[in-house]
Amino acid sequence: MDRLLIATNNRGKVREYRELLADLPFEITFPAQEGLTLTVEETGRTFAENARLKAVAFARASGLLTLADDSGLEVDALGGAPGIYSARYAGPRASDADRICKLLNALADTPPGRRTARFRCVIALARPDGTVHTVAGTCEGEIGFAPRGEHGFGYDPIFLVAGYKGRTMAELPPEEKNRISHRAKAVAAARPLLLAWAGDREQLRNRGNAVSSL
Repeated sequence: MDRLLIATNNRGKVREYRELLADLPFEITFPAQEGLTLTVEETGRTFAENARLKAVAFARASGLLTLADDSGLEVDALGGAPGIYSARYAGPRASDADRICKLLNALADTPPGRRTARFRCVIALARPDGTVHTVAGTCEGEIGFAPRGEHGFGYDPIFLVAGYKGRTMAELPPEEKNRISHRAKAVAAARPLLLAWAGDREQLRNRGNAVSSL
């Protein structure tokens, strides 16, 4: 079975990707398992650019098919912020609670109905030869006034999911989040590419076995 490197050490993402990719014909691995300590500067101006930077760098370093994502929260009343800076919104050493606090303070004077937002995730799939494909997923909602819920991570406790009767992403069971989240939708879009890659590799192995048996 081929290995698929997921280019993240974020514990929340590690957990979600293990679940989202469990049924695919790959052995899922992560940088820590591969002994990779690579740090990629996210200098892109978009989620797609940052995802591509990470995927290409880790694919070249590992020699493995690599999946990398860049994701974050876009708040309309803040002009799309924090956007690509979601993880760094309150500084490089800030906690999830720090980032949530800063965002709620920024929206303190914004009334209900004007707090619309979305989670966005762009996945880049890179081969060691430099080939890259990107796909994306979004989840619409709005920002609440206080954190609620025990699940998820990041901004989940203040993100009210559209169509879920005022429940935050952190109030949804993990299996439900993994059905409707921005990351789940991006993985769904990536599946045909991953399956095609797995099929191509299997065909090559079969051809090699056929030749060797002649």
